[in-house]
Amino acid sequence: MSKVLICDDEPDIVAAISIYLESEGLEVITVSNGKEALDIMKGEAGQDVSLLLLDIMMPVMDGITAMAAIRKISNVPIILLTAKSEDTDKIMGLNIGADDYVTKPFNPVELIARVKSMLRRYTQLGCMADVKEARDDSKIVIGGIELDDKAKEVLLDGDVVNLTPIEFEILKLLMQHPNEVLSPKKIYEVVWHDQAIGAESCVAVHIRHIREKIEYDSANPRFLKAVWGHGYKIEV
Repeated sequence: MSKVLICDDEPDIVAAISIYLESEGLEVITVSNGKEALDIMKGEAGQDVSLLLLDIMMPVMDGITAMAAIRKISNVPIILLTAKSEDTDKIMGLNIGADDYVTKPFNPVELIARVKSMLRRYTQLGCMADVKEARDDSKIVIGGIELDDKAKEVLLDGDVVNLTPIEFEILKLLMQHPNEVLSPKKIYEVVWHDQAIGAESCVAVHIRHIREKIEYDSANPRFLKAVWGHGYKIEV
């Protein structure tokens, strides 16, 4: 059973989210501030957490600070819970390491869909990352980048590249369509399985993270190119 850590200081919101997630067969842990979330992720219990729902504005330690610390020790998917007025914090959160965000007041159907989507990727790409029984037809090689979809592994000149599940899916999509420009809308809809509303900044942040990990010089990318006004491509 997948375990979700909910970190929010509003009891009514925590109770509602817990009901929705438990109705889907998920196990829930709840805390009320970022420090408590960080303490859990540092401890033994954190090894069993498959996803973190993290509010931005909280006492003791806010969500952004907590996430920055958590990202030093874990690649567990993080979905931010944000207010509509927190657009700057959303972008900051994505830059630091959030995988997605849900805006309050949230639609329960949307929340469940995003949680389940993230859990699928984490199960396939995170917990299963040690599975190495790859077939040749599961591999895509472009230049010094080798993506093995069965082993869920990316190598750069033979060295393992540590990608989050979202980053892996974006890179795989682009490598499956070499030299083809894919719009942020297309990337978001394929990877997130959701409507691309305001997707440009979210996709751009993840693209930057991928570029920093796979490019020899991220300021002058060899593979992952931006085509201004259109989207992104892997250039062969």
